[in-house]
Amino acid sequence: MDDRNMVLNLMPNADFGYKVHGDPFSTNTRRVLAVLLEKGLFYEPITVDLKTGEHKRESFLSLNPFGQVPVFEDGNIKLCESRAITQYIAYVHSSRGTQLLNLQSHKTMGTLTMWMEIEAHQFDPFASVLTWEQVIKPLYGLETDQTVVEENEAGLENVLNVYEKRLGESKFLACNTFTLVDLHHLPNIQYLLGTSTKRLFENRPRVCTWVDDITGREAWKMACDHDKSWFGK
Repeated sequence: MDDRNMVLNLMPNADFGYKVHGDPFSTNTRRVLAVLLEKGLFYEPITVDLKTGEHKRESFLSLNPFGQVPVFEDGNIKLCESRAITQYIAYVHSSRGTQLLNLQSHKTMGTLTMWMEIEAHQFDPFASVLTWEQVIKPLYGLETDQTVVEENEAGLENVLNVYEKRLGESKFLACNTFTLVDLHHLPNIQYLLGTSTKRLFENRPRVCTWVDDITGREAWKMACDHDKSWFGK
């Protein structure tokens, strides 16, 4: 069964009452949507308008005092921080849909955890700034700082050099199957593919193949299709 059919077949069968407070254009919100769709889970999307500052108002701060999206609700459980949310969903539904946590041994668990930390602390700091400067700022009518872009591209290149070597050892970053490690990279990569930073991925053959593989997943395509994944059209 291909990714598309798996997602479509799973989605109607699971109403767990999950709520996602966020913005479908937000990288962190998309990260959570991707996991829900990989698992074929139903959720209720609740839009938080970032442009009007709704995430800084008291009504939202009662959900997340740090004023950041998304917030995930599972009954009386309320979670923030997208990577924590994805791990919760993947663990609770470990036997459903795509197996995103490879926890077969202490070794695989350690490797998976390490690469999730690498994404968060090595890749994301550079990628998030590049996304902000080249994609988000123009949407707000702000000017891109090319000096900042160049500095962060230099940092990202060093990270991608490590990735290029690693991807010569396994098909995906943590192991030979798609996991949360790869999924966590998707939001920033997707935005950066529409910028000049795209060349940093294309110039590294193994990284380029990896990017093609993970961005081509049906669940991810659906996560990026706001009409379907968020507004239900």
